[in-house]
Amino acid sequence: MAAETGLFAVQQTIGTVLCCKCGIPMTPNAANMCVKCLCSEVDITEGLQKQLTIMHCPDCESYLQPPRTWIKAQLESKELLTFCIKRLRNLNKVKLVHAEFVWTEPHSKRIKVKLKVQKEVLHGAILEQSYVVEYVVQDHLCESCSRIQANPDQWVASVQLRQHVPHRRTFFFLEQLILKHGAAASAIRIKQMDQGIDFFFSNRSHGVKFVEFVGKVAPIRSRHDKQLVSHDPKSNIHNHKHTFSVEISPICREDLICLPPKVAVSLGNLGPLVICTKVTNAIALLDPFTLRHCFLDADQYWRTSFRSLLTSRQLVEYVVLDIENVSTEVNVAGSKYMLAYAQVARVSDFGRNDTMFSIKTHLGHILNPGDYALGYDLYGANSNDMELEKYKGLELPEAILIKKSYEEKRQRKRGKPRSWKLKSLAMDVDDKSKVDENKMNSEYEQFLRDLEENPDLRFNISLYRNREYQPSEITDGEDGPSVPLDELLADLDLSEGEGDDAMNE
Repeated sequence: MAAETGLFAVQQTIGTVLCCKCGIPMTPNAANMCVKCLCSEVDITEGLQKQLTIMHCPDCESYLQPPRTWIKAQLESKELLTFCIKRLRNLNKVKLVHAEFVWTEPHSKRIKVKLKVQKEVLHGAILEQSYVVEYVVQDHLCESCSRIQANPDQWVASVQLRQHVPHRRTFFFLEQLILKHGAAASAIRIKQMDQGIDFFFSNRSHGVKFVEFVGKVAPIRSRHDKQLVSHDPKSNIHNHKHTFSVEISPICREDLICLPPKVAVSLGNLGPLVICTKVTNAIALLDPFTLRHCFLDADQYWRTSFRSLLTSRQLVEYVVLDIENVSTEVNVAGSKYMLAYAQVARVSDFGRNDTMFSIKTHLGHILNPGDYALGYDLYGANSNDMELEKYKGLELPEAILIKKSYEEKRQRKRGKPRSWKLKSLAMDVDDKSKVDENKMNSEYEQFLRDLEENPDLRFNISLYRNREYQPSEITDGEDGPSVPLDELLADLDLSEGEGDDAMNE
């Protein structure tokens, strides 16, 4: 403004005074002392704690907040910084401006925090000063970890997962869901039983939380029992052991089901022959002849429970001789399946007889002449299901196809490792239950094949890259189903420097 009006502008300067103690020029303040002299006269950190001892549980990585609270925190985390600051006494006499960790050796049992504080000193002057607080870490087991160390079998709550089926494919899938969501992180022991898995917890609330998690991913019913362990009549304290018995529905994916008449009517006269296509907290059912589908939640199932007519262990391999798709006007809009008329023959009949079947299938979108498919042989099956006998005059089809078979293409890859792998829970095997290792390995291999064939099945689980896998440069025509590389996660290992390279590939 002064240049525009042509007036002379006077430059404003900040005056300086001499320090009353050392005599150097300085910006004036209320004490008329420079910062060095002011710090030599006044120490605002006097009376504040410079060293402190904290208790750390090495098993569960938690710190003791007196008197009896244990807080879980990782090194150099915000939670640990807040915990360290709250442990300091007389910190309310000054104003905390900034706090940060000072790096120390991870095994030094020392945590250092640098604090910057402010306080009003002589004649209203505000002094800012930094100092370092050293925390000495002493290892001390918390109550729950000390009980576990003293007796690993001393549990408070146990969850017994059971499914009365002749295979363990459901538990393989459930194991991956537990690993991904960390549902069994608080379990002190996991034991593999004959028809299920037992989880042991040191707290009842952990068992209740785990049962709630299983109920969100599978149709279950549970019951709760408790047993008195000890009782103190003076203080009226009771110690119980809690047991949660959880039963998973025996209906599995790819099972053929004959719905009871009441259930079929409640679902809009669906079926009665239906296929289970998916199992979460509800059971997805599909009519392979009309493409109608519905969902049956856990309460509806257990109200009128039923079992499968045929299971996936009774699948028979067929070869597709001819297939003709039904008009699109008949197919249900929005369905990924397509109705078709197919002429099939059992692979076991080749060279023996000329038996062929003309059937209706829902796999018209993926089957072509010459393909192989797995299905249920109702022509040669001896079914004595009670629900099936309630439908008088019901004509059973000769065969019901379930899925496309890639066994011929897998024969070329036999012996070669996969490009991906899965993690597993650290489980103890029950000595009383005899586990057939060959049967277990074959069922696990079938579970891995299901993951390759069905993208919906591997949507909620974590697959990791196999570093030992080396892709082959020679390909024998069309490959079978596989997992895309963009769905795989890098298995982080801090001991090696290959993790970043694997992520960038």
